[in-house]
Amino acid sequence: MRGFASWLRASDPRTEIPPRHLLPTPHRRPTPYIYRPEEVSALMGAARQLNGGLLQGATFETLIGLLAATGLRPGEALKLSVDDVDLHAQVLMIQGSKGGKSRLVPITPSTTAGLAQYAEQRDRLLPQRKTSAFLLTPQGTSVPGDRARKTFARLCQPLGLRPRQPGRSGRGPRLQDFRHTFATRQLIAWYRNGEDVNRLMPQLTTYLGHASPRETYWYLQAVPELLALASERLLAHQGGERS
Repeated sequence: MRGFASWLRASDPRTEIPPRHLLPTPHRRPTPYIYRPEEVSALMGAARQLNGGLLQGATFETLIGLLAATGLRPGEALKLSVDDVDLHAQVLMIQGSKGGKSRLVPITPSTTAGLAQYAEQRDRLLPQRKTSAFLLTPQGTSVPGDRARKTFARLCQPLGLRPRQPGRSGRGPRLQDFRHTFATRQLIAWYRNGEDVNRLMPQLTTYLGHASPRETYWYLQAVPELLALASERLLAHQGGERS
């Protein structure tokens, strides 16, 4: 509207141009894509076949597996240094993340084993490194976020997760959606197991590094399966009260 009014004012000085911030655009989060387990396995398998040497495939296979297993933000995973990954204590140190906050993220034995295998291969292939980053490119440098996103989009296309478009990434699932998948699966498991989700929600909020539980509750409205489970729980509770 402002653009049209500015154009019209050139021929009609009486035209009023609305103030720039009269109607602020609301922030709309994209609908998350929830990966199926077989899709995660297929993406990790496709990553192993990447051109660019053994480390290129190992790095992206490890990145995908790490995001799927921990729900880290992609930027958090790429910023991990060797000192941030404590394989003995099975914990990751996330430093200076969103909002400047830091946190400890416990990892499972299987995730620890995968990271240890990658670290051994990385150090064998790159005895001389140019950075302290845990995940490395074949050149011994940290993986830029833009490169990670473009490479992942390329992996998605042969698997049918993104449309094939020459020279373009297309629209479709993102690295960030592994985080959404992790959170969603945890919430679904709690609902199905009859857990008190409201009581446990702060734990998931802390683990994910959200500023407040409100960010975590967003998944209830963003994922239809979760919304259905929450609705069933509410109706069952209301039915019990009436009886």
